[in-house]
Amino acid sequence: MKLLNMKQFILIVFLGLSIPVLTFSQANPVQNASIPKDAPIDVTVSDFKNNLKANEIIVFKSQINSKEYQGLTDDNGKFSIRLPAGDKYEIFILGFKDSTSYNILDIPATTGNAYYKNAFKVDIQFQPSKTFVLDDCNFETGKATLQPESYSVLDELVAYLVRKDDEKIELGGHTDNVGSAASNLKLSLDRANTVRAYLLTKGIDPDRVTAKGYGMSEPIADNKSEEGRALNRRTEVKILGN
Repeated sequence: MKLLNMKQFILIVFLGLSIPVLTFSQANPVQNASIPKDAPIDVTVSDFKNNLKANEIIVFKSQINSKEYQGLTDDNGKFSIRLPAGDKYEIFILGFKDSTSYNILDIPATTGNAYYKNAFKVDIQFQPSKTFVLDDCNFETGKATLQPESYSVLDELVAYLVRKDDEKIELGGHTDNVGSAASNLKLSLDRANTVRAYLLTKGIDPDRVTAKGYGMSEPIADNKSEEGRALNRRTEVKILGN
C-alpha cells in the first residue's frame, strides 16, 4: 500500500482535513511459561460525536522493518489485531488514495517469561473529509471522453465505494473559463455523467451516485495561467452521507 500526504497529529480540525484524535493505554506484562512474542491490540474508531465508524481501515507500520499490519472495523467500529512486541508502530487511517499519520504506538519488548496478557486499547476519533478531487481523471479536450489513464483512479473509487457501501456520493464536474459559461456548464455535466456511467458498469448502485455540472462557477485556482486552468478542470467527489 502506498501511503501519501502523511501529516503530523494535531488535536484540531484544520482547513477541512480529517484530523484524528488517538488515545491508547499500555498493557503491563505478566509472567507465564508460554511466551507470546506479540501483543493484543483492541481498536475502536468513532467520529467526534462518538458515532462508531464501520469499514475504516487502520494501518500499523513498523518502524523497524516498515512491515504493515491492518484491520477493518466492523459494524461496531471495532477490530482486534496482534502486533510483534519490541517495536514502535506509526498508525494511519486509510482514506481515498492517501493516509493520515498522526501518532506512534510503542510496544516495549518483554523479557524472560513476561508476555502481554491485556490488550493495548487504541481509541481513534476522526472526521473524514467530505470532498476530494479525482486526480488524474482526465478527458479529451472539449469532450466528455475519458483518457485511458483515468481508469486507474476510477477503479480506486469503485473499491472505496464497495468498502463504504453505506455512502452516497455526488460527482461534480468543473471546468476552466475557456469558452462560454453555457458550454462549460454542459461539458462539466457530461463529464460527471461519464464518470457516473463508469461506476455503474462496475456494479455500483445507481441510487448511490448523482452527477452535477458546475461549469466554471467554482474555480480553485487562477484561470490566468495554464497551471491554474488545469487545476480548475477537475472532477470532485462529495460524500453525501448514508
